[in-house]
Amino acid sequence: MRRSLSVVLSLLVVSGCGVFAQNSNYSSSEAALPPPPAEQRPMVQGSAYDAPAFSRMAFGVGLSPLGIGMQVATNLNSHLNLRGLGNVFKYDTSFTTNGIPVDAKLNLASAGGTLDYYPFHHGFRLSGGILFVNDNQVSATSSIAGGNSITLNGQDYYSAYANPVTGATPLNGTGSLALNGMKPGAILTTGWGNHVKRNGHWSFPFEIGVAFVGTPKVKMNLGGWACVDQAQTLCTNIADPNNPIAIEFQQNLDAQIAKWNSDLSALESYPIVSMGVSYSFRVRQY
Repeated sequence: MRRSLSVVLSLLVVSGCGVFAQNSNYSSSEAALPPPPAEQRPMVQGSAYDAPAFSRMAFGVGLSPLGIGMQVATNLNSHLNLRGLGNVFKYDTSFTTNGIPVDAKLNLASAGGTLDYYPFHHGFRLSGGILFVNDNQVSATSSIAGGNSITLNGQDYYSAYANPVTGATPLNGTGSLALNGMKPGAILTTGWGNHVKRNGHWSFPFEIGVAFVGTPKVKMNLGGWACVDQAQTLCTNIADPNNPIAIEFQQNLDAQIAKWNSDLSALESYPIVSMGVSYSFRVRQY
């Protein structure tokens, strides 16, 4: 009996050792297996704002005091966009100032670039840039009918009637109002809406700020004959450098232009209020 029990115990010990050895070999072989291929590993999704630089682009249009605007933008990082802009507009109008009838042509043409900073990725925006093309100007022509009066620097003058005997002709001339386009102007704006959306395509950005374009300048050239009295007994060609009436006329014209330029000095900072629509899309995979 004791012999039989010893045999059974020996068989159980041997069997247990064999099972342990098998389990040990299985664990070792399992630990030695290579990791699964990269394409089979679970993917970790990043934020849409982590898109690589220049991977998205946007085109937009809008309206502002600079005209009809066209814009192109791209992303630099999660907070910055680079934006190029251009504006054009033309308009013809007529008005009278100081008794001078004016036929004016408004021509707006400008271009520049800005760096847009989004502290919260989207929504609120701060922008700074350069307006490096500034051809915004008003050109004008004027023809003052004989007998009509104009006022220059507080002095009244009358346009002469045409007279083939004396050679008198009514007053006429040209003029212009031009913003300072010879030097680049800084742009500082703030607004709402990301031109380059990371999710979706359409955005409706709003912008307000100023462009420091320099003081506008009025230029005017007048020709013809002017009279100091309505009866037109004292008249002269305003281009005559030796006639006292012509000399006084030119002095008052220069003084009036200086006043106009002084009144326009506030436009050294040109206002920008813009609303528009933008469409963005991905240009490369990421």
